[in-house]
Amino acid sequence: MTAQPPTALPITRACPYEPRDEHRRLREEAPIQRVTLPSGETAWAITRHEDIRTMLTDPRFSSDRRNPTFPSMVQGQRVQSGFRASLIGMDPPEHGAARRKVVGEFTVRRMEALRPRIQEIVDEHIDAMLAGPKPVDLVKALSLPVPSLVICEQLGVPYSDHEFFQLHSSRLISRVTAHADRRASLEALHDYLRDLIEQKATAPADDLLSRQLDKHDDQEDLVSLAFLLLIAGHETTANMISLGTLTFLEHPENIGLIQENPSKTLSAVEELLRYFTIAEFAVARVAVEDVELGGVVIRAGEGVVPLSNLANRDPEAFEHPEELDIARGARHHLSFGFGAHQCLGQNLARMELQIVFDTLFRRVPGLQPAVPVDSLPFKDDASVYGIHEFPVIW
Repeated sequence: MTAQPPTALPITRACPYEPRDEHRRLREEAPIQRVTLPSGETAWAITRHEDIRTMLTDPRFSSDRRNPTFPSMVQGQRVQSGFRASLIGMDPPEHGAARRKVVGEFTVRRMEALRPRIQEIVDEHIDAMLAGPKPVDLVKALSLPVPSLVICEQLGVPYSDHEFFQLHSSRLISRVTAHADRRASLEALHDYLRDLIEQKATAPADDLLSRQLDKHDDQEDLVSLAFLLLIAGHETTANMISLGTLTFLEHPENIGLIQENPSKTLSAVEELLRYFTIAEFAVARVAVEDVELGGVVIRAGEGVVPLSNLANRDPEAFEHPEELDIARGARHHLSFGFGAHQCLGQNLARMELQIVFDTLFRRVPGLQPAVPVDSLPFKDDASVYGIHEFPVIW
């Protein structure tokens, strides 16, 4: 019998929020099966919540993106750069040692100490929105600048340079960026961060990067950490602010619920994180040994692509998973990953989202989209899902 060729795996979304029907069929037909990625490479797609969590805690699956068989989603993404491996691309024991150096910067206690300043930043940007002309692009006015300024102040990156790093980070997360442009953006960011850390070595300040200087014998390791935290620290939260605001506006009864009881906002944040799963393919891996998972043998050298958006709607893990239920509060979603590589900045992201939603709907009660929702430019071209522009009025 002739073996069936791998199923083609589309990686754009069929509509703003839902997983594609092709992804659902994979789960129904064979929860773990070979697929062909848009890059032309083949990999194993994993669709069930339990299988993905099992894979993410198995050391036989590697996070090392320098591995030549690590799955690349689209052509042109595999670019050699001057950056060394950062936390997201490390395996044990290097990963544990590197994470321990910085994890203390992201404890709940340290994040709570930032709350007053984050509230101040959010209020300042809403003040500017209310004082200016309408309509306003929420992305430019609030979603992007708030987390950008927060992470800049935390790391000690001059916010005056935000247009520079936002330009290059947007190129890097775009699936349509040309190979040469991707390389140029990586080089530009590397040189910028290397120079910044050299300046901090001469004149350290009270910021995360300065405090990390004594923990890194080689400044290039700190450059890679700075790159990861700077990009991840604003792109993901910015897109969650835009998508979350839109969804609240589409379900205004939920706005009333958090206004009546702000303690419900954190539960709503968890549900929105589950519902969107904006970094769907961030936890791809490559097997370094033969592994049996879910009754399937994955051979050493084969890539694995978890469909996290689908897994976050797995009926075996979440009751009525297709429904948006802000009282669900299920923190076992996969939007921050799972296991040793679970997102370092998740406490910061949760707090930023909580503050933004509580403040925005309290201060701008008549907020509405200024254009039909189906005309909004969703980020089907990006590896972090979101909205390019979101005009609003009130």
